[in-house]
Amino acid sequence: MNPLNLPLAYPIVVEGNIAYSLSLFLSRQHYSQLFVLCDTHTQQHCYPLLQASLPTHHLISIPAGEAHKTLDTCRQIWEQLTAHAADRSALLINLGGGVLCDMGGFCAATYKRGIRFIHCPTTLLSQLDASIGGKLGVDFMGLKNHIGVFQDPLAVFIGTVFLQTLPSREITAGFAEHIKHLLIADEAGWQELLQADSLPIHPATIARSLGIKAGIVAADPHEKGLRKALNFGHTIGHALESYFLQSRQALLHGEAVALGIKAEAYISLQRGYIQPGEYRQIAALIDAHYPAVTLNKEDMKAIATLCVQDKKNEGGKILCTLLGGIGKVRINEAVSKEEIEQALLQTNVPVQIHGNHE
Repeated sequence: MNPLNLPLAYPIVVEGNIAYSLSLFLSRQHYSQLFVLCDTHTQQHCYPLLQASLPTHHLISIPAGEAHKTLDTCRQIWEQLTAHAADRSALLINLGGGVLCDMGGFCAATYKRGIRFIHCPTTLLSQLDASIGGKLGVDFMGLKNHIGVFQDPLAVFIGTVFLQTLPSREITAGFAEHIKHLLIADEAGWQELLQADSLPIHPATIARSLGIKAGIVAADPHEKGLRKALNFGHTIGHALESYFLQSRQALLHGEAVALGIKAEAYISLQRGYIQPGEYRQIAALIDAHYPAVTLNKEDMKAIATLCVQDKKNEGGKILCTLLGGIGKVRINEAVSKEEIEQALLQTNVPVQIHGNHE
């Protein structure tokens, strides 16, 4: 086991196959019972890659997908733990993507006032972002992560072998979080990405993103200031995700975040925080790799209204994280619903790059 050298209180291991490292780590832990939480997808595709190397354990399986990230599903998990008489020394392994890590961690943190848990993220999205930082929660009344807590995992084991089980759409969606990390804190990495022929998805990509996020999280673990930088693209992105979850077509979380990045970059442009050429590069990259959505006026108004419920808001104001330049952010920027609607209008406008920065 060779964890990354990150400023966090728990180890993060990135390997091709984590089976041996995870089993070694578990052999050094004291716990009364071991549970593995999967969804219907990871039970079929990912659990078999670990099953033989795990000590005696109980398997809990839940339906896959954002639509099941609810308190009703939490109830099923808590019922399973209770049925097996899990005590406060029990240990839960969350084997799944961002939805499962968020919800499994939330259930662990609240069961008997908290049991320990390990994240084994299986999607690129969760490996780049959702598996570290201690944010846990579920959706409520159609609002993303509306109910939740902060609680760190015991450890995070990232196996790149799991990415081989994913469709290409999931991989591309997850990469949106890497784009976000570069835009908020790594100008050199952003320039490298612009020169790449394709999206560079490999262990070094994961390590680079984790390094950026871990540094921010360590400085502000409970999102009182700097950590809000990680919300770039997410105010509008979460509203888009929630809206489409309830309507005609579903967007993957990363796809919604990518569109949120484009929209919030547009607001940054309108306020003079970034240059037109910088916006065009951001928008063109998003347009090249993520699905377009066509929004009418009613759609835009509804999505802007959903932004009013965002967790980061204060005093009745919609607060966004905007870019202050490539690699820089401006947190707690109050934006109006009208600005959001204008930014959403840009999702209907494909952008092409012409020349360099202006």
